[in-house]
Amino acid sequence: MADQRMDKLADLLVNYSIGVRPGENILLHAPTAAEPLVTALYREVIKAGGFPYYYAIVPEFEQLLYRFGSEQQIAFIPPALTHAMETFDARIRVISEPNTKALTSFDPDKIVMRRKAEGPLMRTLMQRTAAGSLRWTVALFPTHGHAQNAEMSTTEFEDFVYRACMPDENDPIGHWKKVSARQDRIIQWLKGKQQVHVTAPGTDLQLSIAGRSFENCDGHMNMPDGEVFTGPVETSVEGMVSFTYPAIYYMREVQGVRLWFENGKVVKAQADKGEDYLVKTLDTDAGARYVGEFAIGTNDGITRFTREILFDEKIGGSFHMAMGSGYPETGSKNDSAIHWDMICDLRQGGQITVDGQLMYKDGKFVI
Repeated sequence: MADQRMDKLADLLVNYSIGVRPGENILLHAPTAAEPLVTALYREVIKAGGFPYYYAIVPEFEQLLYRFGSEQQIAFIPPALTHAMETFDARIRVISEPNTKALTSFDPDKIVMRRKAEGPLMRTLMQRTAAGSLRWTVALFPTHGHAQNAEMSTTEFEDFVYRACMPDENDPIGHWKKVSARQDRIIQWLKGKQQVHVTAPGTDLQLSIAGRSFENCDGHMNMPDGEVFTGPVETSVEGMVSFTYPAIYYMREVQGVRLWFENGKVVKAQADKGEDYLVKTLDTDAGARYVGEFAIGTNDGITRFTREILFDEKIGGSFHMAMGSGYPETGSKNDSAIHWDMICDLRQGGQITVDGQLMYKDGKFVI
């Protein structure tokens, strides 16, 4: 029997997150494991008058590519995908991995090579989003693999996913509009501010937000959502940060990440596990060692770490930073083929001051 919550999620993504209009071309970019949700999305796009195109990701293909592919084959990006990213009106990206550890044993150099090749796609996405010519959203379709990663049963994880996306199943759009209004008050307070100072166990970090703007993440670009973010001044980040949770990027996990910054650049990077992958990824290109995003998670309904960044970066009481590419709409000028979010919990002794005024303490806004 079909899960009615999936149909409601598809409706939310199509009619609220990207707001499909008649005549628009919509890219459904998803693994084959997400086919039930893709089918529901396809139906909703058709009902809204759009033209859906499903670009399927077959997980086994990526493994075959890393095992047998030449450098030229690994770096090949299908022209159809490039064309869709350059010309379509909106994209719905679905995350859904049957096996979240499938790439663990592959050469990190090959994975970095692939990410470099995908750099132009990310730049297109960032630039078109900032220009208002592309709308996009990201969601997750639960699998046994994601449930195991989150250390939950599959049923428990499904409940977690749908509850995070639709805390009010009867009026999911109404819920996200309330989140939007609440976060807008925070953003209004931050307008015109210049200097941010974050402290927590193992963390003492300063950065400038002068001339930069914060974005209200209210269910349009991510589902679930719940954060406010900006792109810090590229050369302003100073100090060190110890990330609380494992940092996961393209199914590779790095534990105990610690980064040291000078003039905005990571000058030293350490990890308890996976340090080689961390350093190689930070050496992807010139922008990979600079911060593209600084964000505060506001979703108090996401209370546990799941090893899925779409949920974990929203954890209420946390902040996260993304190494690499920034969003131009915030004023960020950082350009990179990577965008790697890493999370620090602030609920036990963390605080954020802005221009010397306490804004956030022990995971709560105090303004």
